[in-house]
Amino acid sequence: MTSYLAQGPARIRDAFAARKVFIPYVVAGDPDLDTTAEVIRAAVRGGADAVEIGIPFSDPTAEGPVITAATQRSLAHGTTTADAFTLVEELRKDVTVPFFFMTYAAVVFARGSEQFIRRCAEVGVDGLIIPDIPLEERGEFAPYCEKYGVALVPLVAPTSGARTAAIARAATGFVYVVSSLGVTGMRSSITTDVQRLSDAIHAAADIPCAIGFGISTPEQAAEMAAHADGVIVGSAIVNLVAERGKEAPAAVEEFVGAMTAAIRG
Repeated sequence: MTSYLAQGPARIRDAFAARKVFIPYVVAGDPDLDTTAEVIRAAVRGGADAVEIGIPFSDPTAEGPVITAATQRSLAHGTTTADAFTLVEELRKDVTVPFFFMTYAAVVFARGSEQFIRRCAEVGVDGLIIPDIPLEERGEFAPYCEKYGVALVPLVAPTSGARTAAIARAATGFVYVVSSLGVTGMRSSITTDVQRLSDAIHAAADIPCAIGFGISTPEQAAEMAAHADGVIVGSAIVNLVAERGKEAPAAVEEFVGAMTAAIRG
């Protein structure tokens, strides 16, 4: 008998209702799946309110050099989409925060959209972030996400303009605000008017937003958290894993602790 474990939008809503949310991003299988699991557990101990897990893909068009390199290492080790599902299934034995898969449309299509999303629900993935689908193509996935209780999280960029309101109204879970043009990566400063984007989202829909792309220090995290409901950090954490390898969990826990203290201070 199938058991749907994901609570999708409800579990995400509860996380955002409690406080400013911190969401770390990790690449499944870098340096290996066991270490990824321990990094995620360490991030949660450090205060992470949810975790974004990247499924390695050969053409990660939204990613900068740090995450692209991690994806390539993971693929070279043989990590598969099935492994990512197994990773979450194992983590769900003791980790209760929301999980998001960050992946690309081709990965979902390869497995079959309904089968992929149903499997997300079965293992406990609460939301999907698919950066290469525009608003007009959400229909390929949204009906299955609604059917199985998996949030479909859209991205709003500085160039979204008048489309921002429509994207927010179609969103479930939260809206991912892209702080900077270009691909992911650590940046020395963020100059986008993120307050304008956040205000436009909140005016259009009763849904939280979290800011990502380029955030790498507690100071940046605190600044971005002042304009949104949460902060997402990827490259800085993936870089820690690249540097520390199997010893990364302790460093990630410390880093996440500093970031969460900053955004809630």
